[in-house]
Amino acid sequence: MAETQNGRVAVYLDFDNVVLSWYDRVHGRNAYSRDRQRIANEPDNTEVAARLQAAVVDVGAIIDYASSFGTLVLTRAYADWSAPVNAEYRSQLVARAVDLVQLFPAAAYAKNGADIRLAVDAVEDMFRLDDLSHVVIVAGDSDYVPLAQRCKRLGRYVVGIGVAGSTAKALTAACDEFASYDSLPGVERPEREAQAKPERQRKREASTREAAAVSRSEAPVAARTEPVAAARADDDGDEPVEDPEIAVTGLLIRALWLGQAKDDSGWLYSSAVKQQMRRMDPSFNEKALGFSSFSDFLNSRSDVAELEEEGHERLVRLRDQVG
Repeated sequence: MAETQNGRVAVYLDFDNVVLSWYDRVHGRNAYSRDRQRIANEPDNTEVAARLQAAVVDVGAIIDYASSFGTLVLTRAYADWSAPVNAEYRSQLVARAVDLVQLFPAAAYAKNGADIRLAVDAVEDMFRLDDLSHVVIVAGDSDYVPLAQRCKRLGRYVVGIGVAGSTAKALTAACDEFASYDSLPGVERPEREAQAKPERQRKREASTREAAAVSRSEAPVAARTEPVAAARADDDGDEPVEDPEIAVTGLLIRALWLGQAKDDSGWLYSSAVKQQMRRMDPSFNEKALGFSSFSDFLNSRSDVAELEEEGHERLVRLRDQVG
């Protein structure tokens, strides 16, 4: 990972994207599209105000996370600040020294106005500020993939932040590191997500057992394939989606296979395994999965991996390597 203590960081927020995505995350798929007219015409309506309040974005959590990579050289947020859904954020953004870039309504400006303006500004800033080391893109649109790739080619460390369920996989893969807004310190998960936590714990245990079985029986094949995943039907029963618990276990297995293919001892430093997992999937974050440390994550996958601690060093290897 790039040096963070002396990093020089630029932050770019596609604010409309984040606000709309979080609204849908809290109230359900396509909720904002259904409520758009009421929000625009009845911003003072009690019910509308309550739904907006329940989906308020914690801007401070985003900025604080970005600051963990170094000094914030500039922070810009792009949106139509005359829109009621965005206007209420203006004071707290200004208080955090965020530059507000006004984008006129889509009909008068352009369909991809925020994408284009943000990308142009970011590229210009990279050439203008030679000491800029990190670029933080707060968005989820796949239109930002070329920007992330260009930033990396110009030698910058690219960090993405997006709302879970509304972020394109291509954007996640294009970043050096990706964090879900849901998992940032201080951000509360939607109430329906919190209630589902015990069920996720049961799924985690089941997924570990299933992935372990795959590691024992199909290791040579699976090492060359996509993450182990279970296809299940969504709420409508017709579209298969990836089980995140099984997928992350498969990610761990593949990282261990790749590492052990280069080291005959079988034991790997846990930090190197985590780095390899982040390279393969920049969105991996053990804290987003409910673990306080990577060691806790490894211990939860004890059917797959064996962890050994020697002083300050933590070593890990595939469980099927034992004996």
